[in-house]
Amino acid sequence: MEKRSLKNILVAATLAISATTATVTEADAQQVKNVVLVHGAFADGSGYKGLYDELTKKGYHVTVVQNPLSSLEDDVKATRLALDKQDGPTILAGHSWGGAVITEAGNHPKVAALVYIAAFQPDNGESPLKWIQTAPPAPENGILPPDENGILYFSKEKYHAGFCADLSQAEADFMYASQGTFYAKAFTSNITDAAWRHKPAFGIVATEDKAIVPDIQRNMYKRSNTKITEIKGSHVVFISQPAKVAAVIIEAAKSVSK
Repeated sequence: MEKRSLKNILVAATLAISATTATVTEADAQQVKNVVLVHGAFADGSGYKGLYDELTKKGYHVTVVQNPLSSLEDDVKATRLALDKQDGPTILAGHSWGGAVITEAGNHPKVAALVYIAAFQPDNGESPLKWIQTAPPAPENGILPPDENGILYFSKEKYHAGFCADLSQAEADFMYASQGTFYAKAFTSNITDAAWRHKPAFGIVATEDKAIVPDIQRNMYKRSNTKITEIKGSHVVFISQPAKVAAVIIEAAKSVSK
C-alpha cells in the first residue's frame, strides 16, 4: 500500500512538473510581445496604422515613434525614449531612413531583434547617402536637392509614382500632406555602432521600390547576413502589404522567444 501510494505521488509530481514546464515553455514562446516602429523620411507615423492593426489584433503591443527627422541623433533619442517605456524585450522595426535610426538605436538593451522594411542598413562609418549612391536612381525617384534651409523634399509631381505607386492617389495625397520635415544632414550622418552586428536582423525587400532600388536593399542585407523576405510592393510596402510585413515582424519575435 505504501509503495503504491509513493508511486502515485511520484507520478502526480511528474505530471505536475511536466505541466509547469509546458506552461513555462508556452510563456517563453510568447515572451516578445512589444514592437516599436520607426518611420522614414517623406512620411510620418500615421502610415503605420494598417501594420499597427495587424500586429495588435495578434496580441502585440505596438508603439509608433514620431521621430523629428531633424538629425540622426534626434531620431535615435526619440526612439530610445520609446524603448525605455517598453515593459520587456522588443522588436525594433524601421522603414527607409528609419533603418539608419534603428541601426544606431538598436543597441538599446530592450531590443531583441531588428526588422528593416525597405530600409537603409549602414555599417559603422557609413551613411544612407553612401548606399543610395551605389546604384542609379529609378526614373520615378523624386528626391530634390536640399533647399535653402537644408531640408530635403520629394517632388510632389513624382511622389505617387516614385514613393507609393501601389496606393490610391487619395492615399498618396494624404501621405504627401502629412510628411515630416527631413533635414539633409541626417542623411549624411555616419553610424557609430551598428546594432545588426550584435542583434538578429530581418530585412524586407520591396521589389517594386522606386525610392531605394531593390538591389541596394538586397546588397545591404546580404552583406550583413540579414534574413531576407521579398514582398511585391512599392517603397511603402508596409502600407500596401501590412499583413505580409506583420508576418516578418512576428517571425522575428518568435525567433528570439524560443
